[in-house]
This record gives sequence, C-alpha cells and structure tokens, in this order.
Amino acid sequence: MLVSSTDKVIVQGITGRQGSFWAGRMAECGTTIVAGASPGKGGREVGGVPVYDSVAEAAAGRGPIDVSVLFVPPLAARKAATDAIDAGVGRIVLLTEHVPYQDVMQLLAHARDRGTTVLGPNTAGLVVPGAASVGIMPGFADTIFRPGSVGVVSRSGSLGTLVSLDLVRGGYGQSAFIGIGGDPILGTTTLDAVRELDADERTEAVVLVGEIGGAMEEDAATYVATMDKPVVAFIAGRSAPPGRRMGHAGAIVDAGKGDGQSKVDALEAAGAIVVDLPGEIGDALRAQGVRPR
Repeated sequence: MLVSSTDKVIVQGITGRQGSFWAGRMAECGTTIVAGASPGKGGREVGGVPVYDSVAEAAAGRGPIDVSVLFVPPLAARKAATDAIDAGVGRIVLLTEHVPYQDVMQLLAHARDRGTTVLGPNTAGLVVPGAASVGIMPGFADTIFRPGSVGVVSRSGSLGTLVSLDLVRGGYGQSAFIGIGGDPILGTTTLDAVRELDADERTEAVVLVGEIGGAMEEDAATYVATMDKPVVAFIAGRSAPPGRRMGHAGAIVDAGKGDGQSKVDALEAAGAIVVDLPGEIGDALRAQGVRPR
C-alpha cells in the first residue's frame, strides 16, 4: 500500500473543508493530485485541481488513476469506494470513521474481487517521506517525518505521529508510515503492512505500534518470526483495567484474547523487542544495530 510521487491521486470529497485543506497539504509532500470527485460539483476547481462528478468521469478525463483518498461521510463511503473500484483505481485510502460494518464488508469484498487494495476504514493514511503523503498525517512536517530506513506500522494515527516524532528526534527517518486504522474490520491488517515493509528494499527495520484488542499483533508475530529485519514494538493500553473498553472500535478484549500481555508475549517470542514507552524505540533500534539516518 505504499505510494510514490509519480502515482496519480484523486481526492473524493475535495470540495469539503477537510478534503480541500488536506489536498493542499498532501501536495506539499510531493503527492501528485490529478483530480477531485464530488457528486453534483463537477466542473469546479479546488486549488487548481479539476473536480468531476465521479471517479469514472475523472479517469476518462485525466487517464488512469492509481490511488483514491476518501473524505466522505460514513453513509456515503460504500458508494464512493465502489465508484473508485469500478473506475479501476488500484489503491483506496478510506479515512472515514463509523462506516457501518455491513457497508465495510461489502466494499472490501468488491475490492477483493476487482484486485483493489483498501487501507482503512478509520485510517489516518500513509506517508512516504520525501515522496508522497495520502491522508491526514502531517507528512509536510520535517520534525515528524523525514526520509530514512525505518518503516512504521500503527493502528493509531496519533500514536504513529508520536512515534515518528520520537524517531526523528533520535536521528532516524522513515522509509514509510502505514496507518492501518482502528476499526475491527480493515482492508489492510497489521500483518499485511509488516509484510509490505519487509519486502520494501528501503526499509532496514520495522516499528510496530499496536494496541489492546483483536489479534492482529499476534497474527503479525507469526510472520515477524520469519523476518531478518529487526522489529521493535510498542503496545498501547497495557495498563487498561480488565474489561474496560478503550478508544478505537477495534480495542476489544474478549475472553482473555487481545490483551496487552498476550501481544507482548507473542511478539517477544517471535524475536521482536517490545518497549514500554515510545521514547525507548530509538535505543531499541540502536541495540539491534540499526544506525540513525
């Protein structure tokens, strides 16, 4: 689910306040935004970007589109995503939170049938420092993101930002940041993202930012055990009282599964270093021979 500066990006919902604001910020990061799509608002321009009524019309006018990022309301997400999938867009970044689960399952099934990769829903997006940013992460801030060799996977955009900030303060840069999202049903899982970073030749080490709930970190641990690249992990919510629901919709612990300790145990057994605080990640990377750069 990585992006480059040559990928052609469309912003669905670009005429809204958030869509127009973040389209400008993404462009600052080097992202090639070729069009926007907002039903009933075709023919306009937003920041010099032409707006079409649909992704299909945009593709007809601007040529094949590689990536779509969605700034749309929850009940409009399935229709908007379907528009992008049917127009041949290969990667979709679905930022929207509170999308009905049935809609999520339907759009993910449709995407799978058409060979489209979905990041989200409820994702903050992804950043490839020095190349492109798609979503609502501050890829334009060089105090948080700068080109480097550490790949970051995070369920939380806020925690991912903090970890990225700490990495830069420690002298490290990122090869990529992938925010998978905090919902129980996701198009791209922690395992998917870790696999992609493991295959990425620019990535020397992987930082996994997890949280209580679900089994995605445990699933990823099985793959981590096969990796040659160093993995450092931080699991948020380990001090949460038993039975307390925390933050993301996916932060649900059930019948002793998905708690912080089970994730720590699985990752440590796989050879990852698990730190207690985000500020300790830099020291853990150095301990595994990953030099700041």
